[in-house]
Amino acid sequence: MIRSSFIGTGVAMVTPFNNDGSIDYPSIQPLVDFVISGGVDYLVVLGTTAETATLSATEKRLVMDAFMQANNGRVPLVLGIGGNNTQALVNELQETDFFGFSAILSVSPYYNRPSQEGIYRHFCELSKASPLPIILYNIPQRTGSNMEPETVFRIANDCPNVIGIKEAKGDIHQAKELIAKRPSGFLVISGDDSLALSMVLEGGDGVISVIGGGFPSEFSELISLGLSSNSDLATQNQQKLSKIIQLIYEEGNPAGIKSVLSHRGLCTDQVRLPLVAASQSLSDRIKDCCLDFSNFVRI
Repeated sequence: MIRSSFIGTGVAMVTPFNNDGSIDYPSIQPLVDFVISGGVDYLVVLGTTAETATLSATEKRLVMDAFMQANNGRVPLVLGIGGNNTQALVNELQETDFFGFSAILSVSPYYNRPSQEGIYRHFCELSKASPLPIILYNIPQRTGSNMEPETVFRIANDCPNVIGIKEAKGDIHQAKELIAKRPSGFLVISGDDSLALSMVLEGGDGVISVIGGGFPSEFSELISLGLSSNSDLATQNQQKLSKIIQLIYEEGNPAGIKSVLSHRGLCTDQVRLPLVAASQSLSDRIKDCCLDFSNFVRI
């Protein structure tokens, strides 16, 4: 069943750039190999971490193709398609070739600040147009509005191909409500690295992670421990990861995770304006933290 493909650890992939800001397509293959070899369950392409808002339509298509070819069918791929123009998204869903992709991640409409009824109707229209299952994405600090649990449940009940939500409000109480009251089979996936283990231990289904792009084996193991209810060992590993998780968000995403990937020799730390790369001070602290995983507790 397609829903089971998204239980565990998904990674929100970066778009690697050259120092001049152009896309570094050759680095996509080693990035994909690195995270898959770390045991992650699926990859998310063209999400927030990918700086999708700064990519042209042509670049998006080329990035999709590059990730699809690099993955070569090894794990499911999720494609980010979201925005605040419902009709434009409907057109995009109807016109895009989704070959090689298994699901869509779609963020709640941003900037417009729609009502709960507007959010509901938006996703109903996307659901009717989408040839692939949809995972909702709630991240109020970016969108300016919260997708309330009752709205999520309305969408889940009325739109059969909406299979789950990436919940990133940063509120464990809302996450617990989603988990407790969700329709049968509806996935509740953490969008917050620091809360992922807590959500899994409450009955959540995993995470779409940023830190998993830099530490795929460590973070996917943490989530596996949580899903198997090994809370003691999982908590130990969470404590070991907590510092680097805090650091990668200190100056925003994806500046932090790209600093990690730069120190690991996988791509540059280049981002596109209006984002800027991690400061030298932060980069130095991230580098030191990257060297401190030799005693990581394993299953």
